[in-house]
Amino acid sequence: MARMIALICNWWNLFVRLAIPHKHHEAITSRPLLLSSIGRLTEHGRQKKMVISSTHGDITTLKSAYIRLVDFFDELKTTATQLNYNECWSLILAKAMEKFKVNRGSDNYVGLPVPS
Repeated sequence: MARMIALICNWWNLFVRLAIPHKHHEAITSRPLLLSSIGRLTEHGRQKKMVISSTHGDITTLKSAYIRLVDFFDELKTTATQLNYNECWSLILAKAMEKFKVNRGSDNYVGLPVPS
């Protein structure tokens, strides 16, 4: 049971990194933020639209997180048919961990100040 809980927590951390990459969020703060929304699927003229209503107070963070997720999954949806299983997961993990990406040819991490 402990292994299953650890696996679920790790998946949640990856999902939150996709949504809000610039800051680490603990589960106790990220779950109310990302799970306090109600979604409604509407269909009009053969087009489907998801309308999300949230009761959380930090709507600006939530809106930017949802926009980032939608943009990434739209991009993934267009390229995923050309990728195999491992390449698809590699793309998802690279996007989730892009804050920690190392510059090629140096030991400096992206986002950290370079010592002078």
